Amino acid sequence: MPTREQKIDIPVASGPIQGTLVTPGSLIPGVLFVHGWGGSQQQYIARAQEIAALGCVCLTFDLTGHAGTNPQRETVSRETNLRDVLAAYDVLSHHPHVDPSAIAVVGSSYGGYLAAILTTMRPVKWLALRVPALYSDEGWTHPKLQLHKEQDLRSYRRQFVAADTNRALRACAAYDGDVLIVESERDDVIPPETITSYREACVKVRSLTYRCIAGADHGLTEDTSQRAYTALLTQWLGEMLPSARRDASNAQATAAAAREGVAQASVAEQGPETAVKP
Repeated sequence: MPTREQKIDIPVASGPIQGTLVTPGSLIPGVLFVHGWGGSQQQYIARAQEIAALGCVCLTFDLTGHAGTNPQRETVSRETNLRDVLAAYDVLSHHPHVDPSAIAVVGSSYGGYLAAILTTMRPVKWLALRVPALYSDEGWTHPKLQLHKEQDLRSYRRQFVAADTNRALRACAAYDGDVLIVESERDDVIPPETITSYREACVKVRSLTYRCIAGADHGLTEDTSQRAYTALLTQWLGEMLPSARRDASNAQATAAAAREGVAQASVAEQGPETAVKP
């Protein structure tokens, strides 16, 4: 079995000492889950376990202002939450078993909005957006809750928004990976016009898959809706991930062939008498 070696520093009292971390040679995809406003990572752990069974490393986390940091809910801004997503992404991409070029980001509602923007700041190979929210660019550093008072979100979301007028949609317009967009048929928070704005913004993507969960509300409160979404996401990622493994295998094969070619060239240069030594 091929292996990978990574030089590391091990902190000790007298100063760092050097070590070598040896891990399986084949890297696997990573999947980052970003929950919506008012949610938490607990809603996604079971789903992450199912996705991990496909052969990838999954990471869920709590955005600032939620779960253990709920006291900050009144003051947390989109800027702070975007930094949360960036930090979580970096932890996942630096995992020793994760291929940093094969990372999927799955975002729901507010998390989908943040996930879209993330694509302009970090490499994202696959982007799954379930009922992605949409906000005007104004008041970016203001408390997120304050936006509902400053902006007429319902009116804003019930109109088609051009990609060049919104940060999240501009990100989608520039994105060239694979996209899954999931709508809820009976969503009273994210109207069809917002979904259309996201879909129309994805002009450069490699593939765009759109699905609508029949009878589902925004939060997928029915178990049947939860199962339907998990099945959609699992099927989509199941179709996407093999391509990453093939790319990785091809890259490893190319690297191995290159190393073999260098070795053979070295042997030829040395000549037949010195090529092999006891």
